Amino acid sequence: MQKLIVHGGTKLRGEIELQGSKNSALPILAAAYLCSGKCVLHNCPKLTDIYAASRILNSLGCKCTFSGNTAEIIPSESDYAFISDELMREMRSSIIFLGALLGRHKKCTVSYPGGCELGPRPIDMHLAAFRKMGVEISENFGKVVCNVRKKVHGTKISLAFPSVGATENIMLCAVLAEGETIINNAAREPEIQDLAEFLRRCGAKIKGDGESRIVIEGVEKLGGCEYSVMSDRIACATYLSAVAGAGGEAIIHKACLNCIEPFISLLDQTGCSIYTLDEGIYVRSGLRLKAIESCIRTMPHPGFPTDAQAVFMAALLKSDGTSVFEENIFDCRYRHTDAMKKMGADIKVIGKTAVVQGVDRLYGANVEATDLRGGAAMVIAGLMAEGTTEVSKICYIDRGYEEIEVYLRKLGADIRRE
Repeated sequence: MQKLIVHGGTKLRGEIELQGSKNSALPILAAAYLCSGKCVLHNCPKLTDIYAASRILNSLGCKCTFSGNTAEIIPSESDYAFISDELMREMRSSIIFLGALLGRHKKCTVSYPGGCELGPRPIDMHLAAFRKMGVEISENFGKVVCNVRKKVHGTKISLAFPSVGATENIMLCAVLAEGETIINNAAREPEIQDLAEFLRRCGAKIKGDGESRIVIEGVEKLGGCEYSVMSDRIACATYLSAVAGAGGEAIIHKACLNCIEPFISLLDQTGCSIYTLDEGIYVRSGLRLKAIESCIRTMPHPGFPTDAQAVFMAALLKSDGTSVFEENIFDCRYRHTDAMKKMGADIKVIGKTAVVQGVDRLYGANVEATDLRGGAAMVIAGLMAEGTTEVSKICYIDRGYEEIEVYLRKLGADIRRE
């Protein structure tokens, strides 16, 4: 079992170049399954979740290979439309292949996804949308069996919540459907726009991505293309949080300011100096951070991202004053707080609210990652603590961060993997 050993107390200084976006690469890999020609994806992060998606593509008859940060997907000619329970449970995002399978084969059988335990993440909206598009669905013994008697057809779909996963799944199913599909209350995340741009490069007709109404005109066929995945905005927020909490200064290259504006606006309130560069962000953190006066509420984009909640909380553990978080996306997203309290943090959790009172000192401890972002937050807390912190169960961290210890060492952190 691997773990990260963090020796705290060192200010961070240096420059790093961001990895490609996990949350963008995964749906794009699923979209490549719809294509009749070869797809080459650059800036694809080397992550366990990405490798899991690659194994799913290979199981469906594609040839998916990696060289550095470039993935090459050669399409399958097979009509095999089944993903095993074992492969589906390797990651929560595996459900995104449901839309791709339906778009291509008009039938499929999949199991419910696995991944981080963040509480219920129902796929009811996905299934309700597919039923409106002409898909017959039965759920038996943990399996979702889908069939289409005639054709998958376009329709108007109004989502009860701007779900990223549901929006992406509908897009994947709709690009090869008959007629026009309209998604109202669609998710507006930058990763939705990245997926749409990839699909357009392959011949899809999509308008409105980045807004709450997306219009998709089905086409008969998609070709392949060569495409570069966007940079990871949550990784950017993580490394900015690390510098803010531990102190120092850094330049984050390949960072998109517009993509993380909700995070930057709050980080600015802590007293950090933040400047934009050409395709990059400079941050400097000096003395003790200021607490955030207003409640930090996680919301769908363009609100504060739930994926940045844990890492920003870590940065504020030694701040001057009290910060209040309100988690509105997932039910179990405060599991990292027990580890932080073990390190000396003052955090009180009541339902979906967490109250963080800044403390003068944190202390190294042995902790276990509970999920992807919570694990990264423990690493940041370790950088801010006195002594040594050991973070185990880092398989969660490896799902979304490409060798996090290598990136942090480039910033001067004393961290290693054992």
